[in-house]
Amino acid sequence: MSLNIYFLRHGQTECSLKNAYCGSIDSELTPEGEEMAKAFASAYSSTPWKAIFCSPMRRTVATAKPLCAAIGMQPELRDGLKEINYGKWEGKTPDQISQEYHDDYIRWAADPAWYAPTGGEMAVTIAFRALQVIEEIKQLHTSGNILVVSHKATIRIILCSLLGIDVGRFRYRLGCPVGSVSAVEFGSHGPLLQTLADRTHLNEKLRNLPGS
Repeated sequence: MSLNIYFLRHGQTECSLKNAYCGSIDSELTPEGEEMAKAFASAYSSTPWKAIFCSPMRRTVATAKPLCAAIGMQPELRDGLKEINYGKWEGKTPDQISQEYHDDYIRWAADPAWYAPTGGEMAVTIAFRALQVIEEIKQLHTSGNILVVSHKATIRIILCSLLGIDVGRFRYRLGCPVGSVSAVEFGSHGPLLQTLADRTHLNEKLRNLPGS
């Protein structure tokens, strides 16, 4: 049996609803975000999970909570799964950032691997810390299903790193809307992407909410 890691992005927050950058802001789920978490739990509670690893932010812990309650499992919190720290851009929209930090924003948009948001983190830094968690998982579990509950940029950076995609392209190569699930199988030939940004567990209303 192979090792399968499922990557779940947290449910909707006020920041995702406004399309504002939210890394170190410890935002809560909206009521709709809580519905997304419950919908995931309902669809995936029958999956035989071996472990759940989770970013310690409130929005990710709250997203994991319904599944954890349904299957009687505690999440293992890892700082390496946190979102990018957006520094001075926290809570601002792209339009606001482009006006207030125009040159920094242009450089970051061109290559976020090696350019950081003003006062924030580069994507290569996130790749380094997040992949340490993936390696820990692979050391602890050689087979079975593992759930990782994390954030939009962090999940995309992990997937790019695993699949051999330039980390500097993470914003332009892979989608990761709120409440979506991506899955990677680790077999004899390395990581194989099985599912990307799936939201079929959400009803039509939740899938069509505005924001990212």
